Amino acid sequence: MGMTLFSFDKGEEISTHAAGGDAMVTVLEGRGRFTVGGVVYYLEEGDTLIMPKDIPHAVYGEEQFKMQLVVSF
Repeated sequence: MGMTLFSFDKGEEISTHAAGGDAMVTVLEGRGRFTVGGVVYYLEEGDTLIMPKDIPHAVYGEEQFKMQLVVSF
């Protein structure tokens, strides 16, 4: 298991990729756009999203935001 804290500026992104384990993100501040398997989700402070293993996903800063990422391998 791994845990990482991310901070994004408005317009900053992580391009489409897949993880080797199930990933869970929780938005701590601000608002982000997550694309998981071609479906777009807008998350705000307190929202959580699961991104399954091997499913392509991307993250984009709709505004400045912070998130916690937990990956279970």
